[in-house]
Amino acid sequence: MALNVLGETLRACSYDPLTGYFRDGCCSTSAEDLGTHVICTRVTAAFLAFSRERGNDLVTPRPEWRFAGLKPGDRWCLCALRWKEALEAGAAPPVVLDSTHERALAYVSLEQLQSHAL
Repeated sequence: MALNVLGETLRACSYDPLTGYFRDGCCSTSAEDLGTHVICTRVTAAFLAFSRERGNDLVTPRPEWRFAGLKPGDRWCLCALRWKEALEAGAAPPVVLDSTHERALAYVSLEQLQSHAL
């Protein structure tokens, strides 16, 4: 059973859009998840612009990856290091703590996540 950063059972992040490394709605992870997609966020326009500037366009649909593109307000499992980078740049989107995998704590502190909690 996967746990969240609060030490409780990990809850789903989003089914619409369908998120997660495994596209199962949860920010679950495994050794194959090199990006460590474990932080459940509600993306903002500022974050989407920041991500695009860093070379990761999350807005443009990519049907070949079954990806419809994100819009502000969507929930999405982000790579832990991308969220940390956005935090340092002042563009971190809000976090859904009960849907954020405990593995995130290897990259950022609980206090950092709580300061951006929904």
